[in-house]
Amino acid sequence: MRTIAWVTDSTAMIDPVFASENHIYIVPLCLIAGDEVYRENIDITAEQFYEKMRIHDRVGSSQPPIGEFIELYEQLKDQYDDIIAIHCSSELSGTYNSSLQAAEMAEVRVIGIDSKVGAFPLREMVMQGIEMQQQGMAAGEIKEQIDGMIQEMSFYMIPASLSQLHRSGRVSGTQLMISQLLSIHLLLRFEEGKVIVEDKIRTMKKAKLRLLDILKKDVEHIRDVCIMHANNLEGAFKLKEEIAHLAPRLQIEIASFIPVAGIHAGEGTLALAWIKNNWSAIQRNTLSAAAHTTA
Repeated sequence: MRTIAWVTDSTAMIDPVFASENHIYIVPLCLIAGDEVYRENIDITAEQFYEKMRIHDRVGSSQPPIGEFIELYEQLKDQYDDIIAIHCSSELSGTYNSSLQAAEMAEVRVIGIDSKVGAFPLREMVMQGIEMQQQGMAAGEIKEQIDGMIQEMSFYMIPASLSQLHRSGRVSGTQLMISQLLSIHLLLRFEEGKVIVEDKIRTMKKAKLRLLDILKKDVEHIRDVCIMHANNLEGAFKLKEEIAHLAPRLQIEIASFIPVAGIHAGEGTLALAWIKNNWSAIQRNTLSAAAHTTA
């Protein structure tokens, strides 16, 4: 079996211990609070950064320095047969492009995957990619399977602060003023790597009901969902109860939202993500069918 190194970034929410045991190399994005710069999940935790967001007017993020990628690829190119680089959406961050540029500069062949998302779906792509590798798939085949997963991914977000979205340029001043006057909540979703407005809703309760309606359409095709929260554990648990009532068989995970998302959407934001027809289930069915045919 050919050896594979996985290169990703800190938006992937991957446990460091799991990463070290499975040849996953995580390059952190940079978080900015006031005049201080932190490496995500290394110099500061998500919870600590949300605390800093409350006291600093100037918060932001930036992609990793390209030099970190070059150094990593120089280290990996003689250790592995293949390298798969999978990163957060290239529409929202320059991380993916910097990674591929660094690979070119290090003169190493890399199989690049733009996940067109981040957080839970990105983590699932990496973890299921490793499962595929363990089943004997080659790196090129794994990329094809993950490209299929990207098309089946759903990611929705109810931002807590339109002011933060306005600062990041994703909501105009007029939209901000009208939403504040009418108490409108936005339901956002990822589409082809971009964040777009799915709906504008008058109350938070109705926004969550709309989100549950969307989930209900896919519920027969998924086995698990992930609720992400920007320092809003109480809201996440309430949403979990509502989902459990809607679909008792679903596995529901609650995770702290990556700070990069919280910077733009604000503390208190809730998000929900899932992937239809995940590879693990498909693979199990394929193996079962093959065994039945053999018998």
